Amino acid sequence: MTLRDVSLHDRFDLSKQHVLLSGTQALVRLPLMQKARDAAAGHNTAGYVTGYRGSPLGAVDQQYQRAAKDLQAADITFNPGLNEDLAATAMWGTQQAELRGEGRFDGVFGLWYGKGPGVDRCGDVFRHANFAGTSALGGVLVAMGDDHTAESSTTLHQSEFALVDVMMPILAPAGVQELLDYGIYGWALSRYTGCWVGIKCLKDTVEATGVVDGTPERVTVKLPTDFELPADGLNIRLNDTPAEQEARLHDYKRFAAEAFGRANRLDHPVLPAKGAKIGIVSSGKSWLDTIQALQLLGIDEAMAKKLGISTYKVGMVWPLDMQSFRDWSEHLDLIIVVEEKRKLVEVQIKEAIFNDRHGRRVIGWKHENGETLFSVKKALDPVGIARGLARVLREEGAWDSKLDPAAAAIDAAAVADNTPSIAKRLPYFCAGCPHNSSTKLPEGARAYAGIGCHWMVQWMDRETTGFTHMGGEGANWVGEAPFSSRDHIFQNLGDGTYNHSGSLAIRAALAAGVNITYKILFNDAVAMTGGQANEGGLTAQQIAHEVVAMGVEKLIVVYDDKEDVDPAQFPRGVDMTERANLMDAQTRLSKIKGVTALLYIQTCAAEKRRRRKKKQFPDPDKRIFINPDVCEGCGDCGVKSNCVAILPLETELGRKRQIDQSACNKDFSCVNGFCPSFVTLTGAKVKKPKAESVNIPDLPAPALPAINGTFNIVATGVGGTGIVTVGALLAMAAHLEGKGAGMMEMAGLAQKGGAVTVHCRIANTPEDISAVRVANGEMDALIGGDIVTSSGTPNLGLMSRGRTRAICNSHEIITGAFTKDTEFSLPGDQMETALRGRIGADALTMIEATRMAERYLGDAIYANVLLLGAAWQAGLVPLGLEALERAIELNGAGVAGNKLALKVGRWAIAFPEQAHASDAPKAPLDLEATIAFRADHLAKFQNAKLAARYKARIAGAREIDADFAMALAKGYHKLLAYKDEYEVARLHRETLEKAVAAQFEDVRNMRFHMAPPIFGRKDKSGNPVKSEFGPWMMRAFGPLARLKGLRGTWADPFGRSAERKMERALITQYEGDMDRVSARFTPETAETCIALAELPLKIRGFGHVKLAAVGRFEKDRAALLAALDSPQKMAAQ
Repeated sequence: MTLRDVSLHDRFDLSKQHVLLSGTQALVRLPLMQKARDAAAGHNTAGYVTGYRGSPLGAVDQQYQRAAKDLQAADITFNPGLNEDLAATAMWGTQQAELRGEGRFDGVFGLWYGKGPGVDRCGDVFRHANFAGTSALGGVLVAMGDDHTAESSTTLHQSEFALVDVMMPILAPAGVQELLDYGIYGWALSRYTGCWVGIKCLKDTVEATGVVDGTPERVTVKLPTDFELPADGLNIRLNDTPAEQEARLHDYKRFAAEAFGRANRLDHPVLPAKGAKIGIVSSGKSWLDTIQALQLLGIDEAMAKKLGISTYKVGMVWPLDMQSFRDWSEHLDLIIVVEEKRKLVEVQIKEAIFNDRHGRRVIGWKHENGETLFSVKKALDPVGIARGLARVLREEGAWDSKLDPAAAAIDAAAVADNTPSIAKRLPYFCAGCPHNSSTKLPEGARAYAGIGCHWMVQWMDRETTGFTHMGGEGANWVGEAPFSSRDHIFQNLGDGTYNHSGSLAIRAALAAGVNITYKILFNDAVAMTGGQANEGGLTAQQIAHEVVAMGVEKLIVVYDDKEDVDPAQFPRGVDMTERANLMDAQTRLSKIKGVTALLYIQTCAAEKRRRRKKKQFPDPDKRIFINPDVCEGCGDCGVKSNCVAILPLETELGRKRQIDQSACNKDFSCVNGFCPSFVTLTGAKVKKPKAESVNIPDLPAPALPAINGTFNIVATGVGGTGIVTVGALLAMAAHLEGKGAGMMEMAGLAQKGGAVTVHCRIANTPEDISAVRVANGEMDALIGGDIVTSSGTPNLGLMSRGRTRAICNSHEIITGAFTKDTEFSLPGDQMETALRGRIGADALTMIEATRMAERYLGDAIYANVLLLGAAWQAGLVPLGLEALERAIELNGAGVAGNKLALKVGRWAIAFPEQAHASDAPKAPLDLEATIAFRADHLAKFQNAKLAARYKARIAGAREIDADFAMALAKGYHKLLAYKDEYEVARLHRETLEKAVAAQFEDVRNMRFHMAPPIFGRKDKSGNPVKSEFGPWMMRAFGPLARLKGLRGTWADPFGRSAERKMERALITQYEGDMDRVSARFTPETAETCIALAELPLKIRGFGHVKLAAVGRFEKDRAALLAALDSPQKMAAQ
C-alpha cells in the first residue's frame, strides 16, 4: 500500500487538504484559513486570539505557541488573557480598531476561548460587546469549553444559556471537521449580523482527533437574499446609545442570524422527510451520538424510510431557523428531540409550531407520560439514546422485528455497565509535588481547597474540604465566619488563581476583617492544564510585595531550600523560613487576628523535570536510596512525603519500600520518614538497564481484522507512561493509509499517575465515523496498559463477549492509595478475572509488557508500544505494519526503540515461549527453605545459639501443622531479629554498597540519615529527629556491628532504652503465647492460631513509629487470644 506523504506540520499547512488534527489544533488552523479566505477576497485583515485556559480548552495556548511562526506570517496575534473577562474585553477592543480611522488593517477577526465557568464570569463584557457589535471585516468567535460531566471541573456546566441571555448566536459543531466549517461560517455570521458568535466546544469535539478536509475554500458562505438589512448595517459604530443597541439586537440581529443560518443550511434534514411521520432532531455531540444510536439499532436510510423516520440536524442551536424547521416538520406526527443537558432546541421547536401544531407532538427530555426520556443530567451516550428511541419507535408502531436482536444487544450492554470497579486509580499529586508538603495543616486546623492541582487534596485526609469558584477563595469564609464556632481557617490559593483574580478575594477578606490565613502556593506554573507560565511573568517576590501592600497582618514566606530564593528581593521585615518549619509558621499565623498570609515557594515537580531536561533549572547532585535490608516497610516515608515515587518492594522478609528513580523529582521529603534506611548519594547516576540482545525470528503476518463501519480500539494506561502515544500512532497510521480515524483521550485531573483511557475508531473513510467515544458494548479491541483502568466499570461496560478481544499488561502499577495504606496491594487476580468474565477467558491475553520492555529495550517507557505490537500481531489492529512504523517515525521520539518495541510485542504473541522464557515469577520459599534462610539471618544477627533456639521452636511447630510452622517461622524471626543500633550498622556495612552498585554508578559518597539516641534531638511532639551523617559513618558501622555480642547484656549501652526493653519483652511474650497456642491447636482453632503466630509481621518501623505499631499489635493480639479462648469456654460449658 502506498502511504500518504504526511508531516506533523500538515496541521497548519493550508496547502494540505486531508489533515489529521485535534479539535484544539483545528482552533489554530481556523484563523489561518480565515486569513487566507480574506486575502483571496482582496481583504487585508488580521487575527487576534485570546482567552484563558481550562479543560477542555486547556491546551489551546500551548498549540498556539507551537504555531507561532505560521501565525506571525498570517498577521495573527496570540495574546493569552490574565483572566477570561479581561481577555474578552481586549477582544471587544479589536472590533474597534478601524472605528476612528486608525486601523492598520481592514478588520480584525477574533477568537476568544474559555471553559464554562469562564463564560459565566464574562456575562457583563459579553453583553456589552454583543450589544455594541462587530467590525464588518472583523467578527468574533466565542469558543466555549463545556464539561458536561465534570471530568476535570468543579461543576457540570453548559454555557448555551449564558450566551442566549446576551442574545449571542450559538453554533454546535459535530466533530473536528465541523469545528473548522462552523468556524468559517461563524466569522461570516458575526460580520453579517454584528453579533459575537458562540461555538460549542465539548471534549468530544475539541479534544478529539480526526482526519479532516482542511482546504480554506471548502466552505462556501452565502449571504441571505430574503432578509433586508437596515441601511446603516448591523456592525459596531461610534456614539451608539444603549437603547439603539438593544433595538438593533431585537429588531434585526436575531432575525439576521436566522436568515444566515437558513441561507447556509446550518439546520437541515439528513434522512429525507418525504413520507415520514416521525422526526428525530439533534445537534452537535448529541447528533453524533444519535447517528451512532441509529447504527447500533440497525436503522440505515432504507430502514428509516420503511419505518417512516426522518432526521434533522441543527447546526445553530440559537436562534433556531424557525422557517426551515417548520418546512421540514410540517407533515410529521411526532418530533423526538435528542439533546444533551438542559433543553434549548426542544423549547424553540415547541415555540416554532405552537400556533400551528395540527397534531404534531414533541418529546425529548420528557416522554408524553411525564417520564424522563433523555435526561438533562450528566451526558447522553449512544446506548442510552438507542434504548430511548427503541422504546418510542415501538410505541409508535415504527418498528421492524429485524431490529429486535440489535435492541436486545443494546439492553444487555446497558445492564453490563453496572458492574462495580474492583479497584480505582484516583488522580494524585505527582512525585515530588509541592502540594504534598504545602497542603499539610497543624493538628486541629481546617482549610478550604482552591482551584488547581492542590484541589485534589480533598481526598487525601488533610482536613481540607470545600471550595469556591476560581477567584472567590476565602470569600465564603467572610459569610461563614460570623456564624461559626471556629475562629480561624486556612485557604489554599494557587499562584495561577492569585494572578487570575484571587488577589481580590484577599482584599475582600481584609475589608471584612475575618480571621483567615491565605496559603498562596507559588509553584511557578499553571500546572493542572500543562505547566503554562503565569501571564505577566508573576514572581513570588511580586506576590509578597502586593500582599504586604494590601495590608495583611503578617506574611511568612516558606520556601524549599532547593529553590533560588533571594531574601533581599522580598519586603523588609517579612519572616522567611525553610519548609521544614511549615507547621510552626502555620501555627503562628493561625493565632494572629485578622488576615494573614503564608507564601509557599516550591516549583511544580513536573515543570522542574521539563526545565531540567532543558538545563533551565538546578538539578541537585543527589539521589535518595532506601537500603531494603534496613527498611522495615513501615510506610512512614510515604506518610511524610505523600509521594507516589515510593513503591512497594516485595522481599522474602516482607514488603519494603523502594524509590522509583525514573519518577523521582528530587523533593527529598521522604527522608523525613523516621527510618535509618535512607541514604543520600552524591555523584550518583542511575544505571540504565542493559537491554538484552535478542534474536527475533521472522514473524508471520497476522490476519488483520475487517472494518465493518468502524473498528473500535480502547487503550488504557497511566498518565505519564506514554499510553496517549498509542492512540496518536493508531490515528496517524490510519491517516497514512487514507482511512478515517477518530481518537480521543480521557485523562481526568492528574498530569501524571492518573487513569487515562484513549478511544480510537478506525474507518475506511472519515465520513464513516460519527461519535468518537466508544459506546457500551462496542469495543472491538483493548490495549490494556493498566489493568486497574482496564477493569474499571467505565471500560468493562464498553466490552462485550464475542466481540471484544484484549491484550493487557500484567504488570501492576501501584495507585496513590499506597501512600496512605501500607498494606495496600492491587487485587490483580480479581481484576483479571473480571476481564475474562466479561469478554471470555480465551479473548484475553496477558503479557508482562513492562518487564519485557525493561529486559529487551532497557526502559519500561516502551511497554505501551510493545503492547501495540502485541495487539497488531494478535489481529486486533486493522492497519498495516508499514503505516504503524511510519507513524512512529513521524512521532519522532525514540524511533529506534519504539520500532523494536513493536517487534518485541509481535514476538511475544507469535512465539510466547521464547519471548517469556525467563519471565516466570519467582516461586516462594517452601517451609524448609524459609527456616534455613531465617536461621542463617539470625546467626549473622547474633550467633549460632540464637539460630538454634529459633529452629528448635519451629521444629516443635512442624509436628503440629505445616501452615502453623510457616507462620511461626516468619513471626518468631521478626521479633528475634529486631533492628537495633548493632543490626542497622551490620546491615548497612554488609549490604549497602552492593545494593547501591546495582542501581547506580559514579557514586562519590554516601550520607546517612539517623537519630542515634546519644544525640537526643526531639521535635515539638517529643519524637526523635534524624540528623545527617557523612561518609565516615560507613567506617563507624564496622566496629559498632562487631559489638553485637553486648546486645541484651548488662554492658549494652543501648539496651536500657524503652524501645529495646519493649523488643525483648515482646519476644518473651510471644514465646509464651506460642506455648499456649501449640497446646490448643485444633482444626477448629487453626485459623486463629496461625493468625497469632504471624501477627508480629505487623510490627514495623523504628522509634515512635514502631511503638504505634506495637499498640495496634497488642489490640489485635488481645482479640485473637479472646477468640482462641472462646472454643475452650464453649467446650467447658
